[in-house]
Amino acid sequence: MASMNISLPDPMRLFVQSRIDSGRYASVSDYVRDLIRRDQGRSEEDELWLRELDASIERSLADAAAGRVRDADEVFDELAAKYRRMAEERAAR
Repeated sequence: MASMNISLPDPMRLFVQSRIDSGRYASVSDYVRDLIRRDQGRSEEDELWLRELDASIERSLADAAAGRVRDADEVFDELAAKYRRMAEERAAR
C-alpha cells in the first residue's frame, strides 16, 4: 500500500482527530479512505444521474418533434384548478 502526505490547517486537523477520538475511525488513514470511498460512490451516482437526465431530454425532444406536446398555459390552468380544489376541500374540513 502506498502512502501520501497531506497538510491541513489546525481546525481541520482537530476535526479529523475528533472523528478518530469518537471511535468512528481507527486512524487518519481510515478516515481519509472512507472519504475517498464516499466520493467515488457519489461520482458514480452523478454519472448515472447525468445519463438518465440526457435520456430524458432526448425522449422529450423526440416527443416534441413528433407533436406529442401540450400548451403550457393549458397545463398550468389545469394545475391551478386542481390545487384550488384541494385548498377548498381542506378548508371545508
